[in-house]
Amino acid sequence: MRILIVNPNTTASMTDKAAAAARQVAAAGTEILPMTSSMGPASIEGHYDGALALPGLMAALRRGEALGAHAAIVACFDDTGLDAARSLASIPVLGLCESALVTAGFLAQRFSVVTTLERSRVLLENLTRHYGFGSRVKVRAADIPVLDLEEEGSGALDKLRSQIERALHEDQAEAIVLGCAGMADLAYELQQIYHVPVIDGVSAAVKQAEALVSQRLTTSKRGSYAAPLAKPYAGEMAAFAPG
Repeated sequence: MRILIVNPNTTASMTDKAAAAARQVAAAGTEILPMTSSMGPASIEGHYDGALALPGLMAALRRGEALGAHAAIVACFDDTGLDAARSLASIPVLGLCESALVTAGFLAQRFSVVTTLERSRVLLENLTRHYGFGSRVKVRAADIPVLDLEEEGSGALDKLRSQIERALHEDQAEAIVLGCAGMADLAYELQQIYHVPVIDGVSAAVKQAEALVSQRLTTSKRGSYAAPLAKPYAGEMAAFAPG
């Protein structure tokens, strides 16, 4: 089984971090195929970055399918372009937020998502409601620019831990969801410190992707995720026109 991990931003070190987290939990015989977007923002922090990341994400998804991927994961906790990716691809495509929320829902009645910036908090609150978890989830922002997660001495870990501790005491959270792919390497360490489940979306998505592929299931092409209709696209978008 080959699982494509697409980082929709252009920071290769974040791709490497997500791929390492994926390989730690992947079953024997599962190959992780990491791919970094070739165009777009260095990090995705809000709606504008997310919109400009979509062409690079779609191009990477096409490349991954051509290389024989059996499933794909969009490695951004905003689930950037997830619906569009499901429409384009013939393989299952999973998002980190949806996968993490589903996993947390198996383990706890009440849980908190700790993400990076305030603009991301609002976006993720909307996603939790969209996925049907709104009444069970509190979303917190730790005031961490995404790229600070790559920098030693940035204080990002201390800020993250402060919000986790507030979630446990103020939200009465029974589990913690890490709300950024750049936090993927921290989940087990934080779980050992706080003695509650700490869910990383990359790991959750890998196991769910394996389950879908092993059951020979893929995205329905009837209705909302039907393949895009063939039509001309103009200008720089011409290369993305559906065949």
